[in-house]
Amino acid sequence: MAALHPTHLSPLAGEWRTNGLWRRETVWEAFAATASRRAARLALVDGATRLDFAALAARAERLAGGLAALGVRPGDAVALVLPSWWEGIVTLLAIARTGAVAVPALPSHRHRELGFVLERSAARACVVAPGEPLAVVRALRATLPALEHVLVVRGDAGPGERAWTRAAEGATAPPPPAGDATDVALLLHTSGTTAEPKGVLHTHETLLAEARSLGPAHGLGTGDVALVPSSTGHIAGIVHGLLVPAVHGAAAVLLARWDAGAALACMAAEGVTYTVGAPVLLRELAAHPERPRHDLRRFRLFSCGGAAVDPALVAEAAERLGCVAKRVYGSTEFPTITTTGPDDPPARRVDSDGRPIGAAELRLVDDDGEAVGPGREGEILARGPDCCLGYLDPALNAEAFTADGWFRTGDLGTVDAAGYLRITGRKKDIIIRKGENISAREVEDLVATHPAVAEVAVVGAEDPVQGEVAVAYVVARPGASFSEQELRRFCRDRMPPYKVPTRVVAIDAIPRNTSGKPLKAELAARARAERAQGATP
Repeated sequence: MAALHPTHLSPLAGEWRTNGLWRRETVWEAFAATASRRAARLALVDGATRLDFAALAARAERLAGGLAALGVRPGDAVALVLPSWWEGIVTLLAIARTGAVAVPALPSHRHRELGFVLERSAARACVVAPGEPLAVVRALRATLPALEHVLVVRGDAGPGERAWTRAAEGATAPPPPAGDATDVALLLHTSGTTAEPKGVLHTHETLLAEARSLGPAHGLGTGDVALVPSSTGHIAGIVHGLLVPAVHGAAAVLLARWDAGAALACMAAEGVTYTVGAPVLLRELAAHPERPRHDLRRFRLFSCGGAAVDPALVAEAAERLGCVAKRVYGSTEFPTITTTGPDDPPARRVDSDGRPIGAAELRLVDDDGEAVGPGREGEILARGPDCCLGYLDPALNAEAFTADGWFRTGDLGTVDAAGYLRITGRKKDIIIRKGENISAREVEDLVATHPAVAEVAVVGAEDPVQGEVAVAYVVARPGASFSEQELRRFCRDRMPPYKVPTRVVAIDAIPRNTSGKPLKAELAARARAERAQGATP
């Protein structure tokens, strides 16, 4: 296949190179420099497997040799379909060592999603876990002429496949990477909860700029140990499982499957200092009955991202876990835009999504693209050295980027006079009832303050009279209960009548994707079906 190239270059690229935000350094070069300084220090933990930096570097070198022997060349796409396993981190490093492009996918992906990723990327090799992921790859392989090699991790290889361990036993090291820091290093697809997934292109420079910006924002250093519950199919898994260790010399503890009890035991045993995850993970850690018996004195930070964050949850969980719990805002395209730092007032960790970190910039605009003042809602535009350099489909760039390099996030927010951002909703997550716009996020934030409510998701449902109406799906706190009439009355007392949900539906759990984002398309379909069956308030 032809090598992948950035499809959008910010007009500030030259400035970022001049001031050292882009350093013409590859991910492998950054990791190798850290590994040489910290050779004997712990780098990676996955169950019983413990690798120091020297061992991790050696395994990645061997696998890079194996990939080169298979014919993988700079610019080739290599897919990964793995849980949060140490083999995934080794594979990412080996791909960077050869100058190839990593194309992670989620183990939960099935034929439609995985077929889309493999076909659009023209992946030449695929590193895959056994079980359902391997079965899907096998079923798809006949339709993927570019896919020459399938490497099976922790399982038996079938005809036309090979064991990952065999490839990792490359006899000779590959030559130095032919590419450089300006090359695409990562093709990662958006979660696609509301549309076809978008292939996001990151270079070595954008990825390393992200990791470096997190140092002062989170207070990261060589003594940190990160708990990483996200797989390499998520930007968070790549950032905290690979990039933070490569840049800051921290260690990463991988969790292949989330279980709050197991996570607490692991945090105590390994001296975990921080983690980043969806709010539901924070809630489960703080509420777990075994929490008091674990020594979490080293655990200092839980950074919440990936879904709407309830301020009350942040404050309550921080107290229970004895740590700082704060909000962070970012995306696959722009991994971290805002958060609060060590010098910010504690209250701002709870009531805001923070301020831009590093060299990131923020701008809020109205529907005409004009900047809005403090306290006024607008679409969030951002730019910075860790923003992606476009999409695999370059036709998407015109809508996503302004001429002067701002990335249109599609999110709505307000910025106060001190520069703190607060996310208020998604630009397209709007319910239009009799011509009045209702922000689903606004309704969710209010309902979440009811003492009986644990989680809530609000979606729009078609209505022949009003156009659309709001439907709230609500999960009760353990031991608590509520009635539909009670919650609607609670809303009526606190917001204009047209914003009050027309229906409130009690459910056991909000359906979410593996990033923790509510699957609103699924809930909207349920709302339509319930209305067709005659559901009324």
